Amino acid sequence: MKKIKLLGIALTTCTISAQAFCGFYVAKADGKLFNKSSQVIMVRNSSTQKNTITMANDYEGDFKEFAMVVPVPVVLREKDIKVVRKDLFERFDGYSAPRLAEYYDENPCWDYRIYESKGLSLNYSLNDNVVIEKNKNEYNGVTIEAEYEIGEYDILILSATESSGLKNWLTDNGYKIPEKANEVLTPYIKDDMKFFVAKVNTKRLNNRRGNYLSPLQISFTHKKFMLPIRLGMANSNGNQDLIVYALTQNGRVETSNYRTQVMPSNTDVPLFVRDVFGDFYKSVFSKAWTNNKSSAFVEYSWDLDGKNFTKCDPCNTTPPAAQELSNAGVDWLRSTRNNWGANYSGKLHFTRLHIRYNRKTYPQDLAFIETKNKENFQCRYVLRNPAKIKDESCDKVLPYYQKVLDRRNIELDNLEDITWWEREWYSAYPKKYENKITRLKAQQNQKEDENQNNIVPVFPSGTIPPVNPVFIIGFIAFVFSFIRLYKIKTSN
Repeated sequence: MKKIKLLGIALTTCTISAQAFCGFYVAKADGKLFNKSSQVIMVRNSSTQKNTITMANDYEGDFKEFAMVVPVPVVLREKDIKVVRKDLFERFDGYSAPRLAEYYDENPCWDYRIYESKGLSLNYSLNDNVVIEKNKNEYNGVTIEAEYEIGEYDILILSATESSGLKNWLTDNGYKIPEKANEVLTPYIKDDMKFFVAKVNTKRLNNRRGNYLSPLQISFTHKKFMLPIRLGMANSNGNQDLIVYALTQNGRVETSNYRTQVMPSNTDVPLFVRDVFGDFYKSVFSKAWTNNKSSAFVEYSWDLDGKNFTKCDPCNTTPPAAQELSNAGVDWLRSTRNNWGANYSGKLHFTRLHIRYNRKTYPQDLAFIETKNKENFQCRYVLRNPAKIKDESCDKVLPYYQKVLDRRNIELDNLEDITWWEREWYSAYPKKYENKITRLKAQQNQKEDENQNNIVPVFPSGTIPPVNPVFIIGFIAFVFSFIRLYKIKTSN
């Protein structure tokens, strides 16, 4: 029996400055870098306390075996459940992903600047042989509150008064429940949570185009803003990665019961990182997480107010448009003509959080808070390309080469500081400019020696200083002219 990767989430409703950037965007590290990762879009309207949660579905396998169980705080109505296009996550991920950007040095011998642009998963399996009929006493307290057909999914909303009855119902209806299910279900049942259960209707799935499962979106109104991740750890012994895209009105989203901190950013790194940026960022995140295992990490936070012209700097891709934001559940913006880089008006803040969790480091569910912090932050790393100098005769070249050498050593120090990579592995990186400096110094010394050897010999006399040859030649010419003038005068 194949294991099925599902998103089991109970969601009740509930930054750092960046300098101006004028480099060139070249790469990004998206959410696909991390195994066992889940992606969630969380929209919180603080005025109405409405929450819209969209869950990515990257399941691969026999769709008949797919199932999803999501704890929710209220009984959802049919209009509260939707399926959305999967490219919504690709857009949000591409827009907010950690990024690599480049600067190009100017030629030190030029007087003007030239730029060369060159889940949170809860794994269930459906049993092949499903037994529906059983002693009803074993389903004590389980009630089917609602049934819906949404897109390719058959949806049930369950309530329960005891975990054993719910476990028996799920098991007998084809869900392979982890051994520790009672342990994680009980707290949610005590909090009067409901359970959103989704299966794939393969007949309706086959009637539409595309061999994939659509992301599911649910909406509800509730005063809390939290994400119960303990359910997703019921059958997992390892780490799981969660990417949260939070859209709010007033400012950056942070975790209130765990530390929130920003990722290392605005750091100069060696040029060879360009070709291995994915591996580089995985190492950056691994080291940051290892040193702060009970933290949520901000990878992106930006004020997307309709009047804010700069929606990213640099931009991985175009910022989300009004229709995409509406599809995600943002209901407080007003569509307008494109103005200041946006086709909407209103307040909006985009936060991307990366959370790596396990049973030990995250014993509590995630509680979120919408702060007033509207400062912009993006997780970016900078490449600085040295100028290509063909004519090294300029006296500014040698100091420039020394500057590049010093910079490359700093870049290696940065690399060792923020990743698990050691600078000694890359000793050849600064060596190139060490060799350039050595060669240029040798050429300059050789040229000085040649200049000294090409000087006309002087005529020392005792302690008298050497006489300039030009002065001697001029003096001789003066004497000859004087003698000739004297002969002409005496002949007359």
